[in-house]
Amino acid sequence: MEQAQTAASAGKSQVAGIVADGAFKLAFAAACAIGAAPLGELLGVPCWLMIASGAALLICGAMELGYLRSRTRRTYLRLMIAYDSCWVLATLVALLLAWLGSSAGGEVWIGYQTAAPVVFAVCLAAAARPDRATASSDRKVSP
Repeated sequence: MEQAQTAASAGKSQVAGIVADGAFKLAFAAACAIGAAPLGELLGVPCWLMIASGAALLICGAMELGYLRSRTRRTYLRLMIAYDSCWVLATLVALLLAWLGSSAGGEVWIGYQTAAPVVFAVCLAAAARPDRATASSDRKVSP
C-alpha cells in the first residue's frame, strides 16, 4: 500500500514538473516576443531572432501541454533531460564566449532557444503513443 502511494506521489510530481516546464516555455516565449528589441540589444542578437525564438518556444510549450494526456511520462522525462542538458551546455558555451570577449555568446544562447524547442516538439510529436493493451495507467501522464 505504501509503495502504491509513493508511486502515485511521484507520478503527480512528474506531471507537475511537465506542466511547469511547458508553462515556463510559454512565459519565456512571451518575454522573447514582447521584449524582442531590448532583449536582443542586451544579448547582441537581431530582433528577428528574438521573435523567432519566442515563436519556437510558444509552439514547443503549447505542444508539451497539448500532448500531456497522450504521451508517457517516460517520453517526456527523456526529452526534458536531453533538452535541459543541452541548454546547460549552450549556456556554458555562451558564457565562455562572452567571458572571452566574443559577441557570439548571445547568438549561441538564443540560437539554442530557437532551434532546440523545434527539435523537442518534433520528437514529442513523433513519439509513439502508448499501446492501450500494454500501457499501464501509471505510465500515462494525467493531470
